[in-house]
Order: sequence, then C-alpha cells, then structure tokens
Amino acid sequence: MKKTLITLAVLSTASVAYADEGMWMPQQLPQVAKELKAAGLKLDPASLTKLTEFPMGAIVSLGGCSASFVSPQGLVATNHHCVYGSVAYNSKPERNLLANGFLANTLAEELPAAPGSRIFVTKEVTNVSDKIISKDVAKLEGKKRVDAIEKNSKALVAECEKDAGHRCNVYPYYGGLEFYMIKQMEIRDVRLVHAPAEGVGKFGGDTDNWMWPRHTGDYGFYRAYVSKDGKAADYSKDNVPYVPKHYLKLAKDGLSEGDFVMVLGYPGRTNRHRLPSEVAYTFDWSYPAFVKASGESLAIIAKETANDPDAKLKYASQVAGINNYYKNRQGMLDSYAGSDFLARKTKEHEELKAWVNSNPARAKEFASDIADVEKLIAQRDAQGKREFFLDRSYPRLLSTARSLYRLANETTKPDAERKAGFQVRDLPRFKAGVEAVERNYVEKVDKALVLNSLSQYAALPKDQRSANFDAAIGIKDGMNEADLKALLDNLYASSKLGDKATRAAWLSAKPEDFKSSNDSFIKAAVAMYEGGLKREAEDEELAGKIQQAYANYMKAKIAFMKSKGQAVYPDANSTLRVTFGKVAGRDHGTADGLAWSAFTTVNGIPPKATGQGEFNAPAAQLAAIKAKDFGKYVDPKLKAVPLAYLATLDITGGNSGSAALNAKGEFIGLAFDGTLDSIISDWDYNKANTRSIQVDLRYMLWQMKHVDKADKLIKEMGAE
Repeated sequence: MKKTLITLAVLSTASVAYADEGMWMPQQLPQVAKELKAAGLKLDPASLTKLTEFPMGAIVSLGGCSASFVSPQGLVATNHHCVYGSVAYNSKPERNLLANGFLANTLAEELPAAPGSRIFVTKEVTNVSDKIISKDVAKLEGKKRVDAIEKNSKALVAECEKDAGHRCNVYPYYGGLEFYMIKQMEIRDVRLVHAPAEGVGKFGGDTDNWMWPRHTGDYGFYRAYVSKDGKAADYSKDNVPYVPKHYLKLAKDGLSEGDFVMVLGYPGRTNRHRLPSEVAYTFDWSYPAFVKASGESLAIIAKETANDPDAKLKYASQVAGINNYYKNRQGMLDSYAGSDFLARKTKEHEELKAWVNSNPARAKEFASDIADVEKLIAQRDAQGKREFFLDRSYPRLLSTARSLYRLANETTKPDAERKAGFQVRDLPRFKAGVEAVERNYVEKVDKALVLNSLSQYAALPKDQRSANFDAAIGIKDGMNEADLKALLDNLYASSKLGDKATRAAWLSAKPEDFKSSNDSFIKAAVAMYEGGLKREAEDEELAGKIQQAYANYMKAKIAFMKSKGQAVYPDANSTLRVTFGKVAGRDHGTADGLAWSAFTTVNGIPPKATGQGEFNAPAAQLAAIKAKDFGKYVDPKLKAVPLAYLATLDITGGNSGSAALNAKGEFIGLAFDGTLDSIISDWDYNKANTRSIQVDLRYMLWQMKHVDKADKLIKEMGAE
C-alpha cells in the first residue's frame, strides 16, 4: 500500500501517542510498535496487520456488534446484549428464553438467529482513495460530486462482490479525505447457541448500565453455518458449521491489575475531529432533545405493554437499545456541563486557522474550505433541528411502505444505476427487515409512539413542517391531539401491511401496483415519492459541498497536528480497529473519595440480588456463590471468581462483544461497556477517566460450568 498523507503523519508522530488512546487501523500498528512492546505485547506488532492470519483472522463483525471465533467449529463469542434480539425473537410467553436463558446441547438444538443476522469475516482492506476521488471527481461539487462518488463506489463494490458470498463496502476516513474498501465473507446462516438467563446477561439492567462496580455476565454465543462446500449460504438443515482459518485460544492464566490487554473489534463512531460548532449543536440541542424524546418513548412503551406479555417481548430489544443510548447521552451531557470542552475546542480551532493563515501557501490551500465547512455545517444543523419531530413521526408501516415503493421503482433500472441500498446485493437484508416486523411490531404501541411525536410536530408553524408529509397523511393547521388520534386510527385501520404475507407480497410488486392500491400507507408512500426524491437531491447537494470542504479541513488539521507532534488516527467508522492499554482501576470514582478497584467478583452479586426485575439473579447461581463452589476459576488473591474488570482501553459503541486479548493474543474476556463519566471520550478523550469494562473469561467459564452446565461448549473451546 502506498504511504498516504495519513500514514506519513502517523509514522512521524506515533512516538508521542498515549499508549491507551487511539482506535488504530490494523495497518497503522507497525507505526506504534514501540508503544505496543513497551505496554507488554508479546506478539510481533506487524502480525496484527495481517487480517487473514492470527489473531485478526478470528475477529468478526455482527453488523453493529463485534465478535470472535473461539472454536474450530465456527463458535462465535459476543455480548449477551448483542444476541439479545435473537433470544427475544425466539421467545414466547410460554417459553421465555429471555428470562430463563438458552443452551443448545447439540447442533440440532441450535436456533436460527433473528432475520437478517450476519457474521462478517474481514478478508481484505484496500486504499481506494484515488479511485473514489479521481481527478475528474475532484473538480465536481454538490450533488454531482455525491453521485460520482457513489458511482465509483458501486463499481468497485460490484467488481469485488463477483466473488460470491462476500460483502464489500467503501468507507470514508478523516472526513472523506481517504477511502478504503473492505471485503468480508458474509455468513448468512447464523444460529443461537447459548445465552445465560437475563438475571445473568443483563444483571443490573439499566440501573447498572455504564456504572461501576459491575456484575453483569454480558456474554452469549452464536455459531456460523455454511454450505457443505464451505460457501456462504442461506439457512438450511443441510448446512454445516463454518471452519474458520483461525480462532482464539482461551487464556489459561487470569489477568491481574497492570497486565497488558488489547481489544480487537468494530467501534461504531467517534467525533474527536469535529468542529466547535458541531460540539455546540450536539451538546446544547441535539442530545438534550434526544434524551427528552427517549424518556417519552420509554414511558409510552412501558404503558402500552404493561398487561401484554407478548408485546413486552416484542419491544424488549428496542427498549434495551433506547435505554442504552438514553443513559449514554445523558452521561455525556452531565460530563459536558461545566466543562471547558467547547472552550478548548474553540481555542484549538482558532489556533488551526491562525496557523493556516500565517503562511500564504497554506492559506491558499485551506482557508476558504475551512470557512465554507463552518457555514455548511451550520446549514445542516439548522435543518436537523427543523426535522427532529418529523423524523420521529413516521408510522413504522409507512416507513416500510416508502421503502417498498422505492424498491419497486429502483428495480426498473439496471442494477448499477439503482440507489445504494436497493441493489440486488441489498435484497436479502431488505427482505429480512420486512420479515422481522412480525416479531418487533405491535400496532397499539407504534400508534402511541407516533401520536406523541406527531402532536409535537403538528404544533410547529406551517413553514417549519413538511408540506409533502402533511399532504400525504392529512396534517392541517390547528389539529389537536384528538384530531391526530382520529387521523392515525383511520390510517392504521385502512392498511393491511401489518399482515406478514401482505408485506411479503409487496416485495415483488410493480410501481403500477402501488399506484392503484387503496392501502392507506401505500397511498401515502406513493404521494410522498416525488417530493422525497426532490428532498433527497437537496440533501445530497449539501452533502457534496460538505464532503469537499470537510476533507480539505481534515487535511489541514492533520498537517497542523503533525506540526505540533501529535499522533493522528481516524475517528471510528464501524471498521476494524485495535486499541491497547492495561488492566487498571481508578484512584477516584464518581463519588468523592471513592476509588475503584480493577476487578469485581461474584461476591458482589448477592448483596444486589433482590430477586426481581433487573436484579433477578438465578437461584442456582446464588446457591453456588453461597457454597463457594468456585472450582478452578477462583482467583487466589481475590478469593472469589473475578466477574468484570476495568482497563484503559479506548472503545465505543460497536465495540460491544469485542474480544479482549492478553499479551500473548489469548482470549481473556469480552468488552461490553464504558463508565458513565468517561463516555464523553467519544468526543473529548479523557486520559484520567477513560475505562472500559470487560466481562472476565473466568466468570464466563464458571457460570457455564457450575450453573448452566454448558460442559460441551467448554470442551469445544478447549477449556475443560
């Protein structure tokens, strides 16, 4: 691979990087080899760049969570909350797998995961910057630029995906300054193998989420299946377990405080290179609005499902997701309040502009784009404010209808000319999404959620509402909540999209079928189509201008950081990253004078176990703890089974389920959370506070052996 501006910047400055800061691309690791070795890594850092070799070849993505192969039979370890949707999908009131847990003692007992579940095995990462932003594309602006980038991206992806059974995607780095194509094997037959009871996997629930000390056994297992010839295939009873080229070996020795640890996974998104105006918009408006709306949604779902066990199960996964982000965003707001983050960010940005303008050549290259990006971002953020309630006011089935009608129209075009998301490659995922409605949708709940947002949207002045949306569903000035409820009652009652077979039939319908339909949601989707395309074009015009200016802003920032001797790593973008640090407590906690130890143990469970709700620990587990039935998993120093541990690892959402490895590259647990006062590190890295939380392998094995009797799985992982 050629040495780009980014690679050179890291090469020149890596020696000053904090050992515990940075979500490094695997190909960057040789540049921080000195830090890795000093931190305690026993492997050759260069080996971590080889994506098809050990240990990187064992690391996989679930498309939102991270995971890893831990046996030669395609067994995949990840977090309980990452398999939660599949457990919920297979649960019924009469067989509540969420509450009681699930264990397949044979391959035949394993259950299909939720529709659309995937295991992605990374095969190649290629720098395609020059092919995405060619000389011709570099001259374009606005929507023409977006269209050209998409065209080039789709062409590269189409060529890559000629290798059947693989999924290829092009990702932007450094604000669109560089682009990499990632090729992954897409395993489509995913099965649920084991998940402990909710009183283990979600012990502490939302009360303990983002908190320390932690006693949550956040682990679960999938298995990857392929056809008999080893190819990716849809679910079939004839499929066989996938045989990975590499899988992680379980550590025989436990961790101690101060030990080296690294996490390999797919962090979702960080925002450390954002503009001061983006910080202000996010923390002064966007996050507070999100927290308020999330609280309202949680209350509505709780009310509407209170006496309906099936509805409660259907919305369990959504509630868990809302709660997670609700507490995350509120935690960030609490950390931001009274901090000097915006002031520091503003000062750094002013220093960057002063540095640019102090040199005529730099000013010519960067100054106008820095000014432009500030204006364009302000325009985008103002638009976001206007559309906040609109975006939350779409009935679930109207959104489904709009996607189905868009699919019907895009299908009339050659595949290469279709909008991304509606190509042939997207159909399996698209169909799975339509199918999944069956197990995560209840009309009365959806209607109540929509009514809440729609009431706030309809109260806005007419010039702040969408004329396209209003006309399609019948919103008029002065409508009160009763009017809106009547409108929604009629909309829902006049549609049959709630029926699984009806939805499936629309997947193969023609545009003219939609136009002649009397289904209320289909009619609304057709009515909104042309206006939606116009709005999409306006959004892409703005996006193209932002991409062009932002990329050059990032080029200036990288050069500026390099001039100050600061390391440069890209913000997380759901691609494979490595972070490393050490097991470490904190000499301060959230309470004044309260230090945090590096480990919790199973002895912390009984004092919390109320026997109800979030703290409903299984009786068998409590009995084993009371009897000190710890077996070989006891830590001699702690005199109990270690449950979770803190580490100075730089992780974020998407890292859930990431394998934690020791200095020899052995599996030592799973990352599953951060601490509440450190999650603002997504925006503003805090060296003193940042701690990740991992479930300890010793606890996983103890629970599996002494409580859940998962001996066959333990043997399969080579840990008898």
